[in-house]
Amino acid sequence: MTPPTPSSAVPLEVTDETAERSASPSTSQGNESRSPGQLAWRRFKRDRAGVISACVVIFFFVIAVAAPVIAKLYGKNPYTTYASQDPNLLNAFSYPAGPNGGMSSSFWFGIEPQLGRDVFTFLLYGIRTSLGIAIATALLTMVVGVVVGITAGYLGGKTDYFVGRIIDILLSFPSTLFFIAFMPVVYGLFVAPDENIPTWLRVVALIVVLSAFGWATIARLLRGQVLAMREREFVEAAKITGASPMRIVFKELLPNLWTPIIIQATLLVPTLVTTEAGLAFLGVGIIDPTPDWGVMIQRGAQFYNEDFTYMLFPGLSMVIFVVAFNLFGDSIRDALDPKSRR
Repeated sequence: MTPPTPSSAVPLEVTDETAERSASPSTSQGNESRSPGQLAWRRFKRDRAGVISACVVIFFFVIAVAAPVIAKLYGKNPYTTYASQDPNLLNAFSYPAGPNGGMSSSFWFGIEPQLGRDVFTFLLYGIRTSLGIAIATALLTMVVGVVVGITAGYLGGKTDYFVGRIIDILLSFPSTLFFIAFMPVVYGLFVAPDENIPTWLRVVALIVVLSAFGWATIARLLRGQVLAMREREFVEAAKITGASPMRIVFKELLPNLWTPIIIQATLLVPTLVTTEAGLAFLGVGIIDPTPDWGVMIQRGAQFYNEDFTYMLFPGLSMVIFVVAFNLFGDSIRDALDPKSRR
């Protein structure tokens, strides 16, 4: 028997798997030509949940920035008690006379019980206040955490030991109870007991106190990564060439730390929003009449039996923002560090 000729041999079957394998070299070459930022952006765009959550987060920030413009176009402000101008807006029990909390074409989200303020503009300015405090606190927290963490990890020795003990002490504090007990002490350092505490002092005190107890987690994370990187070849090569410590930190270490820094920042903001709102709810943060998410929820809790809508709008908006920002942070983490996906 003669062996089969090549023409009589069974033809090779081209499957999807072989096609993907043949196309993989070109795909990998295309990925190699892209920068890490471009690859991360490409992965992020493929994440539908991340894109939607990013749009929701941007929407909230646009509302916060444009709150005065929106209120001016709307024709109302969060401080005027409209019930004093029109007593018919409230009934005999000081609750909105109209259905659904007094919602109408003039008051889109209704009016506040007892005082008769416009809920829509109060919510706009409340979002502005809460996000402003959260963003300012996050920036200060990240700056302190990055500086302390990199310094402790790079210098090592006694500096690392001393910073490590401070971090351990801060992380051992029950932060919520400490905020409740410590905030009145901070206010008492600058204002007499018989004087009203100005709003700017409350804002500054919140930012400083929240930052003072928030940087430890970021510092510990970066310290560990710097300890692992400072013995790497590229750092040793920079030392041999005579590079200064500042150059090594900014040119060699910091570019390799941007991914955990960005991820921690995106996960920190929603935590600060809920913390700030919780302090306002407990009466040790922003208080009425300053618009704030926590202030609205605190006042809404007093009237939810008779007027549930006043608590509905701030509570629902804060839940949507926190969930969207958490999903946004998870998507950024997956885009910058694909190995973190499960």
